[in-house]
Amino acid sequence: MSAASGDSRLGAQFAFLNEADRLKSVLRATTLVDGSRPENSGEHSWHLALYALVLADQAGPGVDINRVIRMLLIHDLVEIDVGDVPIHSANGLAHGSVDTMAAEAKAADRIFGLLPPDLRDDLRALWEEFEAAQTPDAVFAKSLDRVQPVMANLMSGGGTWTTYKVTRDQLESRVGVKIARGAPALWEWVRARTAPFFG
Repeated sequence: MSAASGDSRLGAQFAFLNEADRLKSVLRATTLVDGSRPENSGEHSWHLALYALVLADQAGPGVDINRVIRMLLIHDLVEIDVGDVPIHSANGLAHGSVDTMAAEAKAADRIFGLLPPDLRDDLRALWEEFEAAQTPDAVFAKSLDRVQPVMANLMSGGGTWTTYKVTRDQLESRVGVKIARGAPALWEWVRARTAPFFG
């Protein structure tokens, strides 16, 4: 690799990393566990990577925790353009809607497109794998992505469940199913602790 091409590659890598810093300014609906303020999406991504590291023993057969950590570090980068779309929100973009998915794909084109082609293709494929949630790695990553806000709500006295008037059925269908799919023991443990909030 020539010095010029090396400079160009580093320039692209740092352009991406500098853009990724903007994720720290994207506020989420979920608060910190102490309820003091909303967490930002950069904090959320870091915390999820730590969840994967610490809860690796909850992963099913064939799960590569290193790949899961990589997925979780990049999974919300599209929120730089789209913002946080809360799973229980009824306003604006709906979580998982066609419009939201299109906006996120456009954001992925732009953000991963800042990288050199090999990294762009690798990280974009990893992001798409997470979104599709079909591989063992992605299924476990999605489970962690759902369980972390549940823990924040438990620790903060109800958090967004109160804000969005979430029912037990909504928690089960929007969150519980995804947690149980990739980490059944986690959902069993967490679900038992939600009873005081839903009766």
